[in-house]
Amino acid sequence: MPGTLFRLELRPQIPPALSRLSDLASNLMYSWDRDIRGVFWRLDKDLWRACGNNPKLFLRRVSQAVLEAAADDDDFLQDYHGALAAYDSYLAADAKPAVLAHLQPGQDLIAYFCAEFGLHESLPIYSGGLGILAGDHCKAASDLGLPFVAVGLLYREGYFIQTIDGVGRQVATPQTANFDELPIRLARDATGNELRVAVPIADRIVQLRIWQADIGHIPLYLLDSDLPDNSEADRSITFQLYGGNTDTRIQQEIVLGVGGVRALRALGVAPSAWHINEGHAAFLILERVREQVARGLDFDSALENVAAGTVFTTHTPVPAGHDIFHHAQVQWFFQQLLPHYGADEARVLALGADGHGETRFNMTALALRGSRHHNGVSKIHGGVASTMERSLWPQITPAENPIGSVTNGVHLHTFIARAWTQLFHDSLRGWRNQLLDIDYWQRIDEIPDHRFRAVRRQLKRDLLIDIVERIERQHRRNELPEALIAQATQHLRTHDTRTLVLGFARRFATYKRATLILRDPARLSRLLNDAQRPAILIFAGKAHPKDQPGQDLIRQLHEMSLRPEFIGRLFMVEGYDMLLARNLVQGCDVWLNNPEYPMEASGTSGEKAGINGVVNVSVMDGWWAEGYQPEPQQNGFAIVPVLDPNIRDAEEARQLLDLLEREVVPRYYGADGDGYSAEWLRLSRNSMKSLIPRFNSSRQVMDYVRGYYAPASAAARRLDADDAAQARELAAWKQRVRQAWPGVSMRLAQTPSSVVAAGERLRLLVDVELNGLDARDLVVECRVGRLDAHNQFVVQQVVTLAVDDGRWRADVEPLCGLQHYQIRAYPHHRAQAHRFEMGLMIWL
Repeated sequence: MPGTLFRLELRPQIPPALSRLSDLASNLMYSWDRDIRGVFWRLDKDLWRACGNNPKLFLRRVSQAVLEAAADDDDFLQDYHGALAAYDSYLAADAKPAVLAHLQPGQDLIAYFCAEFGLHESLPIYSGGLGILAGDHCKAASDLGLPFVAVGLLYREGYFIQTIDGVGRQVATPQTANFDELPIRLARDATGNELRVAVPIADRIVQLRIWQADIGHIPLYLLDSDLPDNSEADRSITFQLYGGNTDTRIQQEIVLGVGGVRALRALGVAPSAWHINEGHAAFLILERVREQVARGLDFDSALENVAAGTVFTTHTPVPAGHDIFHHAQVQWFFQQLLPHYGADEARVLALGADGHGETRFNMTALALRGSRHHNGVSKIHGGVASTMERSLWPQITPAENPIGSVTNGVHLHTFIARAWTQLFHDSLRGWRNQLLDIDYWQRIDEIPDHRFRAVRRQLKRDLLIDIVERIERQHRRNELPEALIAQATQHLRTHDTRTLVLGFARRFATYKRATLILRDPARLSRLLNDAQRPAILIFAGKAHPKDQPGQDLIRQLHEMSLRPEFIGRLFMVEGYDMLLARNLVQGCDVWLNNPEYPMEASGTSGEKAGINGVVNVSVMDGWWAEGYQPEPQQNGFAIVPVLDPNIRDAEEARQLLDLLEREVVPRYYGADGDGYSAEWLRLSRNSMKSLIPRFNSSRQVMDYVRGYYAPASAAARRLDADDAAQARELAAWKQRVRQAWPGVSMRLAQTPSSVVAAGERLRLLVDVELNGLDARDLVVECRVGRLDAHNQFVVQQVVTLAVDDGRWRADVEPLCGLQHYQIRAYPHHRAQAHRFEMGLMIWL
């Protein structure tokens, strides 16, 4: 029998000339700065790949001889010092003027809470789009110099490593992290002691450690319950991202929300606004209410004070994205905290009521009731979310309720290919400072065709090389015959950049319909195998381990990839992660997206592809409904949503194949059949010109700054001033209005004329039964408009009626011709963040 296998790691000593390599390895700025990554890659590119592009791990394993040689290599030192200079310059930069117009460092500070952060493959605490979006948001906040901190959880086991076995089953292998190898450090107090916070959970106290990751200027604080002081069960709370059952989930969310607030207090961080990115962190509202009650406020005043400075973003209409707990779970796990909210238990539990069951506690409902600034992640999704959550504002139409929208963007420097940045450096000097200037990016047309085409071919070649390696590794592990592997990779191995490459890569949830294109396999086979104009179709993505229908899609695609008519033309690639995603969005020619409308919310993979000159073919949902441009500046292709579920899949699959056969393939190959025709380059350029300035995360973050962070910070200061005088006033006023509102009514004091002559006005006289309210407590307004072709009332003019001697009056100047008008009343208070936040309205 063999003996014990002992582990030994010989760590090198970094030479003094390279002493700041550890600085470059410790800040996640390397996740988007290619010059910093290039320093490590140049030292030992094979080891760099073997370490998963993790610079901290790389510095523990690189050989002493390599470091010593690099310390004497003038060329390497030039690159090293260049990367350091850029690093230092970036960290020394002040906030951008656009930020300073709305927020003041030292006075304003945004705290951003999320359950996952997708920053780089070297910090695996993310699972999908929510995490990548959070990571991009933090990176853009750093680029802009925003006063900003982020809070999340540090998981021992992030999202799984995916393999696909010989019959197409997804195999999920846990990815267990060694914290010593991650770009993080323990947070310490002024005396150097490790900072900890304690959180009551159920009948015990759980100790939490605070870790810090640096994202350029931005600190990300990560909470960890894996301490010897805790029981084995409590140590496992933060073990696995989205692991366990709902008891695990509620405990994780207590750690994130309650523990996150306490961590910031322990660190001496005082946010002016709090951003809850999806409902997982909504328990921070209860913790901050507890703090306000402890200072002497009643529950309602405390809630108003907290909500004024809270922003909530909801990310999906999919039910699985909205955590729901039973009242019994909340009562058990909050048993030590419930007595400290200044209200009876039923009042606290009512914050999570969603109208779908008396014992449900919905985290989205809590987040909405505990915030005054809410948004979806695209214009369509904002409307969908408004409709989904309309029960919180029962008398307000969804179109007017307080849920707005900020369309997601992507962090350009993370996802745009190095080849493009090098070309921009040569052709578009100063481009890094012009990310939001739409006119500036028209200059992409100035790049010569041969150089633009060369970049696209290079990126495709790099992708094909990567896919060959992955497919060979995948099939050899599954013991496929070498002859079959050769057949599967025959068209990739040539690295032929002439062939059209189609890509589909994202989370494999059923509503994203990865297999829609397979509804007509014979037609798809003809398209892919056309001898003169062939195509390759690459799929990648993970399904949640508990999502069997999603895993069935992977199995189906794997089986199709080995059928005689598809082998070598259709691929289901395993191991989807940020590295593979970057390669795909940079190297494909066409990016496919065909979700069930309106389930997409936003979607950002197509944005990442589009900024690299990849052409989108997508259902008009999420961001694409805003991003798509028809001729004369066409930047992609649109699939029109079919609303009838009985024919939706068949009709949209037909549209998709029609577009590919009749538009995409002919335009790509052109008259000479060589690919990258002049017409295709025009589409590709238009994609970049239209998407780079409009769908990057700097634009997204500035939308939050102007529309959410600055108003929330200002409102929080206003309501909290003078011992929260305005918060107390607002809470008391709302209570009075709610009690009186059922008895409030309106009637016309006189019947207005239905016909007026030109030059005359419509005189309105309205009596209101106030039921004890004051006339200043409400607004009465007349909305004037016309009926459209669908017989829907379209408002064109709003007139507010004035109070005169106890009667509401207005002389309305009519529109020309036939028109209609409505009269309505709703509560009004100067301290409200949104005029309809109470959800109350009456109509005449």
